[in-house]
Amino acid sequence: MTSAQPNNPLHGLTLEVILTALVRHYGWAGLCRQINLQCFFNKPSIKSSLTFLRKTPWARQKVEELYLKLPPARP
Repeated sequence: MTSAQPNNPLHGLTLEVILTALVRHYGWAGLCRQINLQCFFNKPSIKSSLTFLRKTPWARQKVEELYLKLPPARP
């Protein structure tokens, strides 16, 4: 069973959704300037970046922290 996580703003969001939103907002070049990772610089793609981020907890944390700083989406 999973329990509700009312204090976790990332609850229910996949890493792919988070990364896609960041790429949409910053673009790959802008994202690389925000978080200097090779996966955002050298032939970036969602798939290769997800592979790296899933294996690297410190990098994933940086991506999640940057996502939380995005302005709220407007309808």
